[in-house]
Amino acid sequence: MNEIVSIDHFNLWSFDLNLLVAFDALMKERSVTKAAVRLKIQQPAMSHNLGTLRTLLQDELFVRVGQVMQPTHRALRFAEAVEQILSRTQQAIVTPGTFEPGEAEQIFRIGFSSELEVLLVPRLAAMLNKTAPGIRVLARAVDPETVHKLLDDNVIDLGVGCYDDGNNRHRRSLLFEQSLMCCYNPKLLGLPDTLDRDSYIGLKHALVSQKDAIEGCIDDALKQINVRLDVSVAAPEFLTVLTAVLEAPLIATLPTRIVKRYAGLFGLAVADVPLDLTVSPISMVWSAASDNDPASRWMRSQVTQLVSAYS
Repeated sequence: MNEIVSIDHFNLWSFDLNLLVAFDALMKERSVTKAAVRLKIQQPAMSHNLGTLRTLLQDELFVRVGQVMQPTHRALRFAEAVEQILSRTQQAIVTPGTFEPGEAEQIFRIGFSSELEVLLVPRLAAMLNKTAPGIRVLARAVDPETVHKLLDDNVIDLGVGCYDDGNNRHRRSLLFEQSLMCCYNPKLLGLPDTLDRDSYIGLKHALVSQKDAIEGCIDDALKQINVRLDVSVAAPEFLTVLTAVLEAPLIATLPTRIVKRYAGLFGLAVADVPLDLTVSPISMVWSAASDNDPASRWMRSQVTQLVSAYS
């Protein structure tokens, strides 16, 4: 293996790297005229390139023998390195990166809002175990206020939750519109099958909150309709909220997917929310720097497919 030499950027800056292309064309054609045709430039320009190369490399490089220009020993030695440089450069430019999930060894760091984590990570783990056993996922709770900075700082590779567009350094894909439902312990709260607005507002509530506002994730939606709830407990994890309403006479307002998936497991009754609450959709966000990365594209496609199973 060739030793990697530290790059002297200043010296390379003073060397027009297009001259390497001109040199390679001359090696292939052994003619200034034919090399010029190959590069689609005028013959005087190619002659100028050859003159510059001779000056820089301090060698004649090509000697005319009859109708053919024969390379010197210096040119032959130089040609091998130039061909490798140009070949690798062309491959890097024109060949898109590939990603083979079945062979990859990689950790994806994904930020979630709590309900998305519990819905997606188990299915993601099952999928990876079957199709990409070398890929691992490090999940963490990430709130909307910090997700874009975590992407900028390369702390996470992807965010899935109630996240907005960020700025031109970020990309975003809408996954699904979110709705809400209520759940409660019927042994502790005797509520009618259809919950009315006044009864709902008059109850004590348990909500998910990943920020300072005790009204949590529905704080903005409540403000839009000028409603304030009597919130007894707010916690960042929805499992804590479900446990709270299991053990106390409280009602929880949670994402519909969570209620449908877990309320029955906790023995909770469910009801529609008797308010017109508009909540943020669930989106996937990532850094623009990873937008075309094959591994990142693959993981985003897997998340999108898994989310569609809950639609």
